[in-house]
Amino acid sequence: MTKGEATQIKVHYKGKADDFIVFVDDNETYKKWLNDKSVPLAHFVSTFKVFVTHKQGTQGQLSDAAKLTLAAEFDTEDEDEVIKLILQKGSVQESQFPGREGPKNDAKTINIVNGQPGAR
Repeated sequence: MTKGEATQIKVHYKGKADDFIVFVDDNETYKKWLNDKSVPLAHFVSTFKVFVTHKQGTQGQLSDAAKLTLAAEFDTEDEDEVIKLILQKGSVQESQFPGREGPKNDAKTINIVNGQPGAR
């Protein structure tokens, strides 16, 4: 049984004072939205939050962007408007997480320890 296999898509915007991240669920719908703004953001935006990485690029520790930070960078505190700006001006970063195999059910396996009846 494969576990953990996933793709993470985020849009990174390098601002004057910080790096901003928005997560996207569906890259194809996001690409459609870039050409046709009638596509609802809810169809591809993972969470309607803007994250900052404190000048660490796309790999830094994420935290919620404060309204003051948004206002200083984008001249608005409206997160929906900021998300649209980041999606339009940012760059897509896609990460693949490989699957891994794990035991199915350890309770069903038989373990015979030396010295117990039935041991060889």
